[in-house]
Amino acid sequence: MHTNMNTVWIIDDDRSIRWVLEKALDREGIGHLSFSSALDALAELERAPQPPAVLLSDIRMPGESGLDLLAKVRTRHPQLPVIIMTAYSDLDSAVAAFQGGAFEYLPKPFDVDQAVALVRRALEQGAHHNGAAEETPLAPEILGQAPAMQEVFRAIGRLAHSHATVLINGESGSGKELVARALHRHSPRRDAPFIAINTAAIPRDLLESELFGHERGAFTGAATQRRGRFEQADGGTLFLDEIGDMPAELQTRLLRVLSDGHFYRVGGQQPIRANVRVIAATHQDLEERVHRGLFREDLFHRLNVIRLRLPPLRERHEDIPLLVRHFLQRSAQDLGVERKRISDAAIEYLQSQPFPGNVRQLENLCHWLTVMAPAQVVEVADLPPEMRDQPGRETPTSWLEGLGTETDRLIAATPGKVFERLTHEFERTLIRRALAATGGRRIEAAHLLGIGRNTITRKIQELGMDEERGADGGDTPH
Repeated sequence: MHTNMNTVWIIDDDRSIRWVLEKALDREGIGHLSFSSALDALAELERAPQPPAVLLSDIRMPGESGLDLLAKVRTRHPQLPVIIMTAYSDLDSAVAAFQGGAFEYLPKPFDVDQAVALVRRALEQGAHHNGAAEETPLAPEILGQAPAMQEVFRAIGRLAHSHATVLINGESGSGKELVARALHRHSPRRDAPFIAINTAAIPRDLLESELFGHERGAFTGAATQRRGRFEQADGGTLFLDEIGDMPAELQTRLLRVLSDGHFYRVGGQQPIRANVRVIAATHQDLEERVHRGLFREDLFHRLNVIRLRLPPLRERHEDIPLLVRHFLQRSAQDLGVERKRISDAAIEYLQSQPFPGNVRQLENLCHWLTVMAPAQVVEVADLPPEMRDQPGRETPTSWLEGLGTETDRLIAATPGKVFERLTHEFERTLIRRALAATGGRRIEAAHLLGIGRNTITRKIQELGMDEERGADGGDTPH
């Protein structure tokens, strides 16, 4: 069969599997070409005037393996979707396939309908990539019609051919990592790794090793050599989130890497070249931190080549309906249930809320609604109690009046313990609300409140909040 853009190439040394797949694709009217080895497929790839639309390859074959084939195809045709077939027990191969850039893997023994559905998905993606590339939206996973978001999209477009360092300013939960990923995906480094690290989430004594790696025996517990994030991101992009919290000594090391392009592993003697584009992000005012002597001025200027400001959700309320529909759809797909709809009144109510946790708080809310809302259409009454009872709508003095009343009551009921009890309740309320806004992420909750991560951990323990739902969440990346 003549090769063309709609052709699926099947590579498997097992003739019966090739036959089954050929018959299934024939029934669907999908063109195909079969090969019994990776070498035959690569030879045809050299000769063919056009690459196939999809490759479907076994992993274990005589001669070159499916992973070897995948690596070579990714070099020549990075957008070509490759589906890797592998035995169920072969988890390591499946992981390696994904790390190598496979579109998907198909576990054997497979259901023929499942295989065809996977091929169709890959064909759609291939058509998407091979179509008018300029017309595809720049960052489809970042949604927004608000003027401030359109400005972010334009900036991503303008930076598409750049290797420049970018500094993203935005509150916790506003989507800084999504913007960093979009900058990477639309850059000349798109086919190399994107590595993200939240510098505030890693204890300072481990951060240097995390960033730069270490040699065996460099410190107690360093049993083997370890490649750091800079090495993992070689040729690609390193995203440093919450850069404002980086300890002073590491700021110095980072500045050196950005200045001369070399670094040393912890305990290492050999300089290692860092071919990495750095995208940094912070929720803090770095100029103010420089002024206070908490952030190196020379490092700030190195990072602040291009600056993007990501607006908080309260500045883009017009995007809330769009975001809610998207997150309800995604939660329904994740949970395998029908998508919830939301009434106009509930949307209006949400648009009036401050959302201190920004887009991530809205996403957490939509997931909560998908699980907890009783009816298919979500009304205001179905929103979580803490959102319906927003104190922000009352007059500024109302909560102080309530505090005064409670103080009077406690002075009469438990003299000598009033200050301690009210202080604990005050702190507990603040921490509870901040954790609700961040989906249980303590470090981000600390940022929202303006306290240190050690402080929030200590307070949670002192106030006995460890057992509460939402106060036990670690800081896994979103």
